[in-house]
Amino acid sequence: MKFEKMHGAGNDYVYVNLFEERVDDPEELSRRVSDRHFGIGSDGLVLIGPGGEGGDFSMRMFNADGSEGAMCGNAARCVGKYLYERGLTAKREIALNTQSGIKQLLLTVNPRTGEVERVRVNMGKAAFSASDTLRSQVTLPEMVNYPVQVSGREYRITFVSMGNPHAVIFTDGIDNLEIERIGTEIEHHPLFPERTNVEFIEVIDRSRLKMRVWERGSGETLACGSGACASVAAGTITDRCEPKASVQLKGGVLEVEWVRDGNQVFLAGDARFVFKGELF
Repeated sequence: MKFEKMHGAGNDYVYVNLFEERVDDPEELSRRVSDRHFGIGSDGLVLIGPGGEGGDFSMRMFNADGSEGAMCGNAARCVGKYLYERGLTAKREIALNTQSGIKQLLLTVNPRTGEVERVRVNMGKAAFSASDTLRSQVTLPEMVNYPVQVSGREYRITFVSMGNPHAVIFTDGIDNLEIERIGTEIEHHPLFPERTNVEFIEVIDRSRLKMRVWERGSGETLACGSGACASVAAGTITDRCEPKASVQLKGGVLEVEWVRDGNQVFLAGDARFVFKGELF
């Protein structure tokens, strides 16, 4: 099976082109390729395929533990670059069909080199209760600065769904955070019957946030696009930041804008090829 490795702000996935390859068991394949010692090494697996209803192309993403995710903003940006630079489309505006609906990609292309330098994604709505956006239709109440006890300490969670669930926590000293212990407990907290992503946010100023992320099914990753979007939305409604802000992650910087009139969240940043290969 041929594949390509890509990353957006260090959020790395293995990408497989279903126009050329066949994948019968994506859950097991994701577990295999994600292993950083016995596989390729990644945060998960992304399958690129036909658009289906309403889309030019489709994307399915699987976490490192084999569970399927509804959406990944960094992966969507990488798919846009892949489609254009690998000659699957000449479009610079692409409708991408995902498990959380159609996402619109806007590509910025260098006119001299033909390289996609930047991809902006319309991530859709930010919802503060999950009943309208999660694929499972699990009903979660609206949670803004909601107190939760974890390991003997109270954390204030603002829940945001970007088509996938995010528990956003504003706190200081995130570099020294025991994220593996705390992130695991919140991911599996009874409040979230299908688990949740967890974002720990330190406010630099009203236009800049610093973030560490614990991703559902993958653990700590270097970046999470939908998590960055959720964090800016949570920061805005709790009056910690402006609706347009940069988010500094371990793997790079992402730009987020929440247009509250119409409730649309936009995510922008670069996307990179790392290598291509063949898995035996």
